[in-house]
Amino acid sequence: MSGLRFRTKVGYGVGHVLNDLCSAMWFTYLLIYFHHVLLFNNSLAGVVLLIGQIADGLATPFVGHEADRTDDLAVCTRYGRKKTWHLLGTICVLSAFPFIFLGCLGCEYASDWAQVIYYSPFVIIFQFGWASSQISHLSLIPSLTQDPHDRTELNALRYAFTVMSNIAVYLITWLVLGLESTNPDAGLGPEDTGKFRVIVFTVLAIGTLFATIFHVLVKEENIPPYVEMPDEAPPAQKDEDEGDDDVTDCSLPSSTLPEVAVRNKPRVMMTATDWLKTGQFYQVALLYMGTRLFCNLTQAYVPIYLQDTLKLPQTAVAYIPLVMYVSGFLTTTFLKCLNKCMGRKISFLMGCIFGGSACVCVWFGTGEAYCHYWLYAVTALMGSGASIMLVTSLSITADLIGPCVESGAFVYGAMSFTDKVSNGIAVMIIQHFNPCSNSPFGNCCPKCAGYFRDVLFYYCGGAAVLCIIALLTLLPFKIGNLHTIDESSIGNSGDAGQIVVVPGRSDDDISPVNSTIGSENQTSPQVQTVPADYHADIRARVVSLSSSDGNNESNA
Repeated sequence: MSGLRFRTKVGYGVGHVLNDLCSAMWFTYLLIYFHHVLLFNNSLAGVVLLIGQIADGLATPFVGHEADRTDDLAVCTRYGRKKTWHLLGTICVLSAFPFIFLGCLGCEYASDWAQVIYYSPFVIIFQFGWASSQISHLSLIPSLTQDPHDRTELNALRYAFTVMSNIAVYLITWLVLGLESTNPDAGLGPEDTGKFRVIVFTVLAIGTLFATIFHVLVKEENIPPYVEMPDEAPPAQKDEDEGDDDVTDCSLPSSTLPEVAVRNKPRVMMTATDWLKTGQFYQVALLYMGTRLFCNLTQAYVPIYLQDTLKLPQTAVAYIPLVMYVSGFLTTTFLKCLNKCMGRKISFLMGCIFGGSACVCVWFGTGEAYCHYWLYAVTALMGSGASIMLVTSLSITADLIGPCVESGAFVYGAMSFTDKVSNGIAVMIIQHFNPCSNSPFGNCCPKCAGYFRDVLFYYCGGAAVLCIIALLTLLPFKIGNLHTIDESSIGNSGDAGQIVVVPGRSDDDISPVNSTIGSENQTSPQVQTVPADYHADIRARVVSLSSSDGNNESNA
C-alpha cells in the first residue's frame, strides 16, 4: 500500500537507532580501543571482530528464516513476528554489548588469548541480537508498503536516523574525550578506559529510548498463513439463475472460502530455494556486499588513519567521523528525489564515484594544508558517497524482493550474511599484515604511517570498484522483474485459470498465478494444493476454474 501514516514512518525510522549506536561504537572504536587502550595485539583485536562478524553472518540466515515463519507462538502472532524478533534482539544487545567496552573484569592482566575467550560470549550474544533487530527491521519494509517510492523514503528515513545515531556517538565521544582529558592533544591510551565506559552507557540509554518508541508506534500486520483447504471439495451448489462468473461457485461453500489476494500482476511464491536459483539474487548480493565493505571499512579505519598516519589529537577520532556523517545526513535529504529523477542505478553509480574519488584523495593527501583544511572536504565526500551507496543498495534489495514478502527476511538475511563474513575476513587480513603488532600511540614503526593510508585506498577504493562491477551486471535488467509470469499463457481456451486463495484480502481483484501450479485442462472446478517447500505447514490452495465459456474465461 502507499500513503503510510506519519507515525509509522517516524516509528520505523527510529527502530534501528540502538543497533546504529552500537554499530558506530563497534566499527569505529573497537579496533582502536583494543589496540590503543587495552594494548591488544593487532591480530588478536582482528580476531575479536572476526568472531563477531562470523556470529552475525551465521545468525542472519537463521533469523531471516525464522522471521518468515507463520507457525508462531500466540505472542508472536498477536504482537507481530518481526517485531517479536526485534524485541528479542534488543534485549540481547542491551545485555551483552556493555561488557565489550568495560575491559576484562577480573582478568585485566591475563594474556591476550585468555581475554579473547572472555570477550567471545559477549560478542556472540551481541551480534545475534544485532542480527535479529537488523533483519526483522529491514524485512518490515516490504510488509509495510508495496510502493517503490515509499520504500525509498523508509530506507532514507532509516539511514537518516543511522547517520544521526553515528553523529550522536561522535558528539558524545568528542565531549567525553575533550572535557575529561588533561592532555587532549595526546593520543588514546590505557588511561582512557573509564571514558569509554561513560560513552557506552550513554549511547545505550539513548538507544533504549528509541527502541521503545519503535515498538509503540509501529504496528505490524502479519500476513496470515495460507488456509488449509479440505482435500476433497464438496460439489458446487448453483442456483439456476446464478451466472457462471460467481466466484463462490468454486467447489466450496461461500462461508468457507477465504478472500482472494489482490495482485496487480500474476506472480509465483518465492521460497528460499527459489532465491538461491535466481541469478539476480547473487548480483544484488555482490552489490550489497561491496557497499557494506566500503561503509564499514571506512568507518573502522578512518579513526586509526587519523591517529597513526596523520598523528592528529585524540579528539580527531570524534570530529572527523562527525564530518563524514553530517555530509551523509545532508545527502539523504534529497536522495529520494535523486532516485526518482535519475533512477537507482545512476544514483548508485554516483555514490561509487564519490566514494572512490575520496579514497584517491586520501592516497595523495599529505602536508599541513591537507590535515587542517582538505581533510574535511575529503571525508565529507567519502560520507556522501557511502550514504548514497547504502540507501540505494537497500532500495535495490527491496526492489528485488518486490511483492514476495513471504520470503523477504530470508533475502535480507542472506545479504547481511555476505556483508558480515566479507567484512570480518577483510578486517582480519588488514590486521594480520599490520606492521605494528602491539604498540601504543606514538611508538609505531615508520611503515605504520603509510599502512592505513594504503588500507583506505586499496581496500575501500577496491570495494567501490567492486560495486561498479556488480552494477554493470545489473544494468541490462529490470531489478525484481522475476516474480511475474506471462499472462497471455493463462486463461487461453482449453486451459484452466488458477487463482491463489489467501485469507484476509480483498476479493475485488483476482489474479492468476503460475500455470505450472496445479493440473491443467480441468473441465470442472477443483481445489488443489500448491506444492510448497518453504515450510511444511504453509499450504497455498489453488482454485482451478474452467475456461470453456466466455464468462469463466473473463474471471480468470
